Amino acid sequence: MTRSKFLTAVALVSVLAIAGAACSKKGTNSGGNASSQACSQDQFGCIQVAKGAPFQLGTLLSIKGATAFLGTDSLHGVELAVDNLDGKLDGKMGTLLGHGFHLTNQDDGCSAEGGQSGATKLVAIPNILAVIGTSCSSSALGVADKITSQKGILLISPSNTNPNLTAQGTHQAFYLRTAHNDKIQGAVVADFATNKLHAKSAATIHDESPYADALAAVFRQDFQKTGGKITNSEAIQSTDTNFKPLLTTIGQNKPDFLYFPDFDPACALIAKQAQSIPGLANTALAGSDGCLESAFLQTGGHAVYGTYASGPSFASLTKNSFYAGKFIPAYKKEFGTAPTASFHAHAYDAMQILFTAIKKAAIQNSDGTLSIPRTALKDAILATKGYHGLTGTITCTPLGDCATSVTIAVYRAPNFPVEGGNPNAQPLFAETKTLAQVTAG
Repeated sequence: MTRSKFLTAVALVSVLAIAGAACSKKGTNSGGNASSQACSQDQFGCIQVAKGAPFQLGTLLSIKGATAFLGTDSLHGVELAVDNLDGKLDGKMGTLLGHGFHLTNQDDGCSAEGGQSGATKLVAIPNILAVIGTSCSSSALGVADKITSQKGILLISPSNTNPNLTAQGTHQAFYLRTAHNDKIQGAVVADFATNKLHAKSAATIHDESPYADALAAVFRQDFQKTGGKITNSEAIQSTDTNFKPLLTTIGQNKPDFLYFPDFDPACALIAKQAQSIPGLANTALAGSDGCLESAFLQTGGHAVYGTYASGPSFASLTKNSFYAGKFIPAYKKEFGTAPTASFHAHAYDAMQILFTAIKKAAIQNSDGTLSIPRTALKDAILATKGYHGLTGTITCTPLGDCATSVTIAVYRAPNFPVEGGNPNAQPLFAETKTLAQVTAG
């Protein structure tokens, strides 16, 4: 299924899917009266799907510019999930309850402006089912998450990690994510620096994004809890290119560990330019998932070899027979490349729990149409418990965190598990933490 085919595909009604759906949905969920009552009682009304018409699905992902590696990878996960609805990863769109999918893609620009523009366009689509996105926390936090929630439209992110997106007081009701919460990742990176590298001092550099700012802050907090000393806490703009003056300042304190969980190209340039700073000669350099991708290796070249980067562990994925035996071959065949980031799996899982929620919330009417109360759909997906996905067991909290037990791994360049690296890369360090552990106290 090429991307262009996916965007223009007309839903094909599957006789078997309709028959199966009729068997499972007849009864209390069928009939015009039931749907009319449910839709009138729902604050946001119902998604109405005509007989044989496709579900309208939106994506709001970073698919252009320097962070396109991130959003495009997630988009591929969405497309493969729809392909596999009929149990075949053969490039042909499957159906759900007798309906295919029509996908409308918007670019989140990895920015608040992109999140606002894209979300505004998507919520204007009549009967849009849900939106998969955003790629970057800056596009969601207080922007796309509010725009979609105010319309009662689900926003499901495969890669947002900022803690505030799912915090009491800032969480938006229709927002959830299958990505980890950076309270987990920051704690694991602090453990890596302390327990693996025996670092006693550390410095951080974050860009203006909510992702980097929050992740660096969590790391500093957890590193200090272990007795570590923070020598510098510095900020940059993601568009900056010359970091040598800043790195020289940091180098004056000779930290054992320098953590810069920024996006590329800034991340790669920091790692590359740090090599010429005498005060950082014995400093371990580390980023996180914004660096753990193909562009980091391309931009930095051999100069960044030896740099560390953390992100979701690929260990469970590579051991998964479906992922290794079917998913990855289909990914390479369809898109002509190996994954460029780790969040294709999170996007695939986001679609799977959405499919399950649709089946629970949908009301099949006697005229062949579907009615899906928006609040019921939200409640159904947030009730997900014990779902065994590619990324692990998914159980959603009322505040939208669906990755509640996560293994974060630390890799060393060029041994990254992405295109241009080593698809079978083994981490130097991996640790599993639960959300309850990192939020306690």
